Amino acid sequence: MTGEARAFWLRTPGRGEIRPMPLAVPGPGEVLVRSRYSGISRGTETLIFAGRVPADQYAAMRAPFQEGDFPAPVKYGYLNVGVVEQGPAELRGRTVFCLHPHQSAYVVPAEAVVPVPDAVPPARAVLAGTVETAVNALWDAAPLVGDRVSVVGAGMVGCCVAALLARFPGVRVELVDTDPTRAQVAAALGVGFAPPQEATGGRDLVVHASATAAGLQRSLELLRPEGTVVELSWYGDRTVALALGGAFHSGRLTVRASQVGAVAPARRDSRSFADRLGLALDLLADPAFDALLTGESRFAELPDVLARLTAGSLPALCHLITYDGE
Repeated sequence: MTGEARAFWLRTPGRGEIRPMPLAVPGPGEVLVRSRYSGISRGTETLIFAGRVPADQYAAMRAPFQEGDFPAPVKYGYLNVGVVEQGPAELRGRTVFCLHPHQSAYVVPAEAVVPVPDAVPPARAVLAGTVETAVNALWDAAPLVGDRVSVVGAGMVGCCVAALLARFPGVRVELVDTDPTRAQVAAALGVGFAPPQEATGGRDLVVHASATAAGLQRSLELLRPEGTVVELSWYGDRTVALALGGAFHSGRLTVRASQVGAVAPARRDSRSFADRLGLALDLLADPAFDALLTGESRFAELPDVLARLTAGSLPALCHLITYDGE
């Protein structure tokens, strides 16, 4: 062992803690990474914090370097940016992204880290996992030049999808959310904004990311005949009720799931997980993504921060965790 690190663990649903963790000596082909930032994936991590992972999804929801099992105790998270202190010469001193839980330092195989491009600030790089989800969703959705697209739900995932769609030639993007303050984020991303009751209809494509039944229902209502909703929300153990009479059948509407755990079929033969993550990091050179970083706290405060995010008393898109002095 080279020493000791500290890691966040969910001790029981609704209660987290910081625990000491032994830090192994990196072996051949491994790296020791000292964390600088981690990001909280609010939708997924608050459901996990509340103990709301369905039992039949325990295996599917495992993070790459998770320890423990759902519902608890479990060490979870997957948005980490740090600096390689030990490892292969070409990686030593490099800032890297890793799908690792919240932990002050860790040892992983060298192929598990991806160097952060020089054009991407380390704090912004924590969004790589979320932008990767957006990339996969757009590989699934395959929008066309000139499409009319709505993104319902202006959380981290929805905002990342909207930011990427804004780059498509001729695509008219409208971000839809019940929170009027998200209009400022939409403006920073270069897309339109509307509350649900004022959202524009006749859309070719709707990407749903609000994780609410009302949001999914409104997404269907916004479609033109034979349009598609790409569903990115994860509902945990909640049941979703929809009214599928009316235009759902007569309009031949489609609801299609997209999930980052597998590369989208349209690119599965030609892109690996590493390719997809590398693309996400390259896309983060756009400073517009800074609009998604809406607060920060020290690592020692993480148990309280996750409790407040879960309760809804701490508003945030991506809340940064910093490790300087822990």
